[in-house]
Amino acid sequence: MEQVVELRVGEGGQRLDKYVARMVPDLSRSRAQRLIEEGLITVNGEAAKPSYRVEASDLVLVRIPPPEPVEVRPEPIPLDIVYEDADILVVNKPAGMVVHPAHGHRAGTLVNAILAHCPELAADEELRPGIVHRLDKDTSGLIVVAKNEAAHRYLQRQFKRREVRKVYLALVEGRLEPPQGIIEAPIGRHPRHRKKMAVVEGGREARTDYRVLEYFDQHTLVAAEPKTGRTHQVRVHFASLGHPLVGDPLYGFRRQRLPLRRQFLHAQTLGFRLPASGQYVEFTAKLPEDLRKVLEALRGQ
Repeated sequence: MEQVVELRVGEGGQRLDKYVARMVPDLSRSRAQRLIEEGLITVNGEAAKPSYRVEASDLVLVRIPPPEPVEVRPEPIPLDIVYEDADILVVNKPAGMVVHPAHGHRAGTLVNAILAHCPELAADEELRPGIVHRLDKDTSGLIVVAKNEAAHRYLQRQFKRREVRKVYLALVEGRLEPPQGIIEAPIGRHPRHRKKMAVVEGGREARTDYRVLEYFDQHTLVAAEPKTGRTHQVRVHFASLGHPLVGDPLYGFRRQRLPLRRQFLHAQTLGFRLPASGQYVEFTAKLPEDLRKVLEALRGQ
């Protein structure tokens, strides 16, 4: 399915290819250049060159074609299934598992495991069969997978309309104040570090609601509820406040104070309407052992 992204330029002056690569996480600058040359990226409804300097209020339309079909082999990887019916599968993804195959991760992904569990999906030539949303490799927790095209579209609409409830447990550095709040800060590609996102002027709208669950001497446990679905949103938003996630190798402290080999982020709650009945359901996943041990150690201080 083609992905369409609309961008309204905040501050002008940047080359079109560089601007698009910064604002659309899935695109490299070279890929953006190819899309521009193919006429798939337009400015104010007209074709432009990669060297065009964007101006404030320009409307940039980015059309990203679906990925080329790649053979994805079913693998009998155990799944922690929280719920399943004829339309969907809710899985508690472990940290360390990539959601879908990509460069450097052709095997051992959630998609490989799903194809083994649901052989009927193997006929789908898409690279990401059934995947409606994503979790970072080192984020654990709940993810919903569609088992047919109708369910996929139904879930996609809910995500697009922001009707899906997602609650993450996160442990952040320092004492987060106030104990309840809303972070509204636009997110885009980091201007200097290609692999990072950042709060940037002209970025895509992003909002995260949060409430503090527990204070420790040098850390805060929070429930974060992202209202938008930007790449690395929870990690970027708390880092922008000076309270990065514990264990975050990309946005966190260079020297970590706690023994954790990944970011403390767990997708604990996921709520949406079932495709078959329209009934709203909500699922929860317990905190995994590595994160639970960190909290136990903090409480024992």
